[in-house]
Amino acid sequence: MALTVVGSIAFDAVKTPFGERERMLGGAAVHFSLAASFFTEVRPVGPVGDDFGAEQFEVLEKRGIVTEDVERVAGGQSFFWRGRYEYDLNVAHTEETRLGVFAEFEPKLSAASQNADTLFLANIQPDLQRQVRAQCGAAKLSGLDSMNLWIETARDSLTAAIAEVDVLVVNDAEIRMLTEESNLARAARAVMAMGPRAVIAKQGEYGAALFTESGFFALPGLPLEDVRDPTGAGDSFAGGFFGYLDSCDDSFEEAELRRAMGYGTVLASFNVEEFGTERVSRLTREEIDSRFEELRAMTQFEGPAAS
Repeated sequence: MALTVVGSIAFDAVKTPFGERERMLGGAAVHFSLAASFFTEVRPVGPVGDDFGAEQFEVLEKRGIVTEDVERVAGGQSFFWRGRYEYDLNVAHTEETRLGVFAEFEPKLSAASQNADTLFLANIQPDLQRQVRAQCGAAKLSGLDSMNLWIETARDSLTAAIAEVDVLVVNDAEIRMLTEESNLARAARAVMAMGPRAVIAKQGEYGAALFTESGFFALPGLPLEDVRDPTGAGDSFAGGFFGYLDSCDDSFEEAELRRAMGYGTVLASFNVEEFGTERVSRLTREEIDSRFEELRAMTQFEGPAAS
């Protein structure tokens, strides 16, 4: 089994009420890949500049992530984002964005990446997402993330891209914005009418909801005592979700989808405990499975029978 993810590989400068980092490894493809690597082989596709060196590659490669499709652009600078969070960590304030080599990004996939069983199109321009999807005909499972910018400026291209994947993963406000439906359940139904078999509505610290033709499933976010930085939490959720499904024989079996939601929730919870990739990069599978069981116990509807 193998999973290809196409998206940004970046440096972030982040300030929260609980600390700050001036330059840390980030980007959607990075957070996704680290989370997914606990379940399957991951192949990120994205450009970096001369400032992306051995130290950054080591973070990925020590998790077994295959970096041969990370494009090194000589003379260029990697994507850079600066942002801050107030006490409401669900809202990021962007202070600076430098696209660098990402501005001219044309995805180049090796044969191995094109033939992966699972494909995730992280938040990039919808026409690029469609180009990649067309190259990956072997993918048995495909997913896509997007944002309000593309809904506002490239709606037709985005709806065409959504029609070509199995799962849409965006936040709940973007689902409503895309469909112009105020009710989330009706909005998710409208998205599935476009083509996907499932819709995941990310809801920040409140968890995530899964909509399929067979029904609805939701999990809360884990109640954590120490939250430092939410940057990359959504991408970590997606990495846990699709990484787990790539390891399954029948990824659209209802029980597996629900377990994937659990693993996505767990990976996101570890991500926010420290800044950037700091926590997930030293995470172990044993810690993941232990927290998965905590989540299972927390969400069990019926408690132990009274003695």
